[in-house]
Amino acid sequence: MKSFTLKEIKFILSEYNIPFCPTELVNSKEGAIKIANSFNYPVVLKVFSLEGAHKTELGLVKKDIGNDNELSSAWDEIVKAKADGIIVQKQIFGLEIIVGMKRDVQFGPVLMFGIGGVLVEIMKDVTFRIAPVTKKDVLDMFKEIKGAKLLSGFRGQPPVDLEKLSVLVFSLSKLSLARKDIKEIDFNPVIADENGVWVVDPRFSLN
Repeated sequence: MKSFTLKEIKFILSEYNIPFCPTELVNSKEGAIKIANSFNYPVVLKVFSLEGAHKTELGLVKKDIGNDNELSSAWDEIVKAKADGIIVQKQIFGLEIIVGMKRDVQFGPVLMFGIGGVLVEIMKDVTFRIAPVTKKDVLDMFKEIKGAKLLSGFRGQPPVDLEKLSVLVFSLSKLSLARKDIKEIDFNPVIADENGVWVVDPRFSLN
């Protein structure tokens, strides 16, 4: 399955003003430590594969790395994996959301929104709209999912920034309409909190 390099992914996200979690591709342990310190711990260390496969269940994602020693140990574990590279990523905390697109032969780009993370395939708490979307479409998507209360704050958790979340969905809609060479887009997770939204794991599949 064809996809993009990390450099190409960053360019596309930047072009459509889609916020990407601070992420850098590294080729040495020393480089990883340097980037991790520039991001300020905690960070995540994981493989980067052009195949776009899920790596969490394969043990190829190391989270909650809080200092140089922990990063060094995580590096030694993960560097043995066959990958196109290893990335260091700033660890961001908040509500995990999934936003995506699948290009339908008849309808064109169909957008998806829902509660994300590793449980998305089990919970299937998602809703869909055909691009382009209106502001009403996006707000309705937010209300339709079973986990809608999580967006407005639940059990003491702060509400997410719905305005910035809306902008992200609009941006995905524009990207999907403009780039017909992209068959599928999967942003899972998108981390959302009261301050904004950040795409953590962007995956693209090309025609």
